[in-house]
Amino acid sequence: MLGTALDERVFRPHFDAGPSGLADPPRAFILRASHLNGCAFAPGDAFHIDVHTFDPEGDTAVEIARAFSSVPRAGFELENVVVRGDFSIDLASPQPSRWLAVRFVTATELKGANPGDPAAFPVLFARIRDRVSTLRRLYGAGPVEADFRGMGERARNILTVRTNLTERRVFRRSSRTGEVHGIGGFEGSVEYAGDLAEFAPWLRAACWTGVGRHTVWGNGEIECVFHI
Repeated sequence: MLGTALDERVFRPHFDAGPSGLADPPRAFILRASHLNGCAFAPGDAFHIDVHTFDPEGDTAVEIARAFSSVPRAGFELENVVVRGDFSIDLASPQPSRWLAVRFVTATELKGANPGDPAAFPVLFARIRDRVSTLRRLYGAGPVEADFRGMGERARNILTVRTNLTERRVFRRSSRTGEVHGIGGFEGSVEYAGDLAEFAPWLRAACWTGVGRHTVWGNGEIECVFHI
């Protein structure tokens, strides 16, 4: 059983100060296991799960590995932990680009999206802005200094030129309560055109953090391709 301090600090963090919406804040990690979808394993087979952590000290990765190795009822044994090292993105460094393709690898749900256009760029950027800036404020170097209002207005000038999205129904059963929750969303690809330079580093960051709801479980995984 996980220790209470570890459980509260990593898996169920709570911040008494700040906006009420952060009473249940984003975790300092996400799991990436979509490559295992549809796979079956026999006893003795090996598989891997990717974990992205967002604390500069690297403590979260160690604690998650300890958590995996301390739950025998899971039916697997942790063989190895490979730490890839640190990676950082300068959000204030534009990347000249006039065309962008975003692939939504796993089910993605964006708060405030129009059902008829669930991946409109202004909404996509707004949710990336919220997630990346919140993770940085809670677990990194502090609040991001950026012209968010101006960026939000300029995001409206980015056009959607091609959309190929499908709805994906996904469910998760809570090991704590036994309840089943729907965590689905859309998957597929969208192409955008416009002056994307100032948004590019944020999109690149979101490839690591995910975007939208239920990212800790691997939802909202995206891949981006930019062209000048």
